[in-house]
Amino acid sequence: MKTAAVGACLLLAVACTAQIRNHGYVPLPEDLEKITVGVDTRDSVIDAVGSPSASGVLDESGYYYVRTQVRHFGASKPKVVSRRMVAITFDGRGLVRNVEEYALEDGKVVPLTRRVTDNDIQTISILHQLLKGIGNFSPDL
Repeated sequence: MKTAAVGACLLLAVACTAQIRNHGYVPLPEDLEKITVGVDTRDSVIDAVGSPSASGVLDESGYYYVRTQVRHFGASKPKVVSRRMVAITFDGRGLVRNVEEYALEDGKVVPLTRRVTDNDIQTISILHQLLKGIGNFSPDL
C-alpha cells in the first residue's frame, strides 16, 4: 500500500512538471554575421544559415526564420514563452537589403478569425434537404 501511494505521488509530480517545446529554427548570431548586406544573394543566404521557415509569397521579398518556445504544464492551456524571428529582406536584384531580429515583445497579437459564409444549411435538417431534392432533377442530363 505504501509503495502504491509513493508511486502515485511520483506519477502526479511528473505529470505536473512543466515542459518546454521548441518549434522552428532561427540561425545563430554568429551565422547571421556571415551575411553581408548588398553582397549576399538568396542562394548564399541559404548556404550560410539554412532554409527559411517561410518566405515572401507574392513578391519573394524576404526569408523569415521563426522559433517559438511553448510551455506545457499539466492540463492547462499551452503558453508561448518565447518567440524570435529573423527577417532577411532582398532588393529587386536579389541581394540582401536588411537583416532584422524580432522577439515576442516586439510583436503584436493578431487574433485569427474564422470567416464562414452563411448558406442557411444550419436551419434545414439533412432529411429535409434530401426530401426536397427528390423531384429536382432534369431528365436531359
